[in-house]
Amino acid sequence: GMERDWPEGRGIFHNTEKTFLVWVNEEDQLRIISMEKGGDVLGVFKRLAKGIQTVGDSVKEESGKEFMLDEKYGYVHSCPTNLGTGMRASVHIDLPGWTKESVDKLKARCEELALQPRGTRGESGGQTGHTYDISNKHRLGYSEVQLVQTMIDGVTSSMKKILLSRRSTACKEITSLDLLILDEGSTRDT
Repeated sequence: GMERDWPEGRGIFHNTEKTFLVWVNEEDQLRIISMEKGGDVLGVFKRLAKGIQTVGDSVKEESGKEFMLDEKYGYVHSCPTNLGTGMRASVHIDLPGWTKESVDKLKARCEELALQPRGTRGESGGQTGHTYDISNKHRLGYSEVQLVQTMIDGVTSSMKKILLSRRSTACKEITSLDLLILDEGSTRDT
C-alpha cells in the first residue's frame, strides 16, 4: 500500500524510451503513465490503454486479484481526488498570451473548460515562464475518452485564442486535434 516499507517498497519502472512508466507506492499504490513529446495524443492514449491491460493481466496472473473497480465510483485510489477513472490527461504547452493577461485569468478560463492549469514542476512545484501543464479537472463520472477529449478541446480553444490574436496560420494544425480521439470510433457519450 501507500508508503508501506518506505523507502524499500517503492519504485518506478519504465521502457527504454521512457514513454511508459509504472510507479509503485508513490501517492497511489500504482500509477501508470504514458507520455511523449509532440502532439500524438492518440498514440499516447493507445499506449496507456495497452499498458493498463498488460499490467492488470500480470497482476491477476501473479496474485489472482484484479484492480479494485467499483461499478458506480470507478477505480479505488489512495487519493480521493483520483476516484473514478483516476486519469489525468495533460499537455505541457506554452501560453504566453495567458501569462500576460494573468494567471488568475488563465485559471478562470480553465475552470470554464473543466481544466486545471499547473506549473510544469508538478502539483505543488510552482510555475516558471509561460509553459503550463493543462489537464482535465474532473475524474469521477466521466470516461477516459471524455477526459482526454476535454483536455484536447480546452487546449485547442486556448491555443486558437492566442493564434487568432496573432493572426497565425498555425491555427489549422491545432484544429486537427479536435477529432483525434473521436476518429477512432469513440463518442463523447460513452
